[in-house]
Amino acid sequence: MRFVLVATVSTANPKAISAVLEKLVAQFGSFKEVSTEDDDRKDKSEFRVQAEFEGQSAKDLNRSLLSALRSAEKRTSMHAEWSSGDITERYFDYVLKKTIKK
Repeated sequence: MRFVLVATVSTANPKAISAVLEKLVAQFGSFKEVSTEDDDRKDKSEFRVQAEFEGQSAKDLNRSLLSALRSAEKRTSMHAEWSSGDITERYFDYVLKKTIKK
């Protein structure tokens, strides 16, 4: 099945995450780094990701992508929406939060 991904990836190590995204996402879509500041005034980075993937399920694709990101930087989180046909699944990290039928 074909899935469209729209995600926000947060990390404390943007260099490592950028390399992983370049390898896994660049050929299927795009990503852009956006710097942010958290409550403690520490700089963190977020990436906006948009891509299309082929896979068996959104859950499997989400798990594969987040595992690859976390192998580069443990302190990485991802808010993701995976859409296929008229169904959209929203995830926070590995957890399915909501399924929406259009």
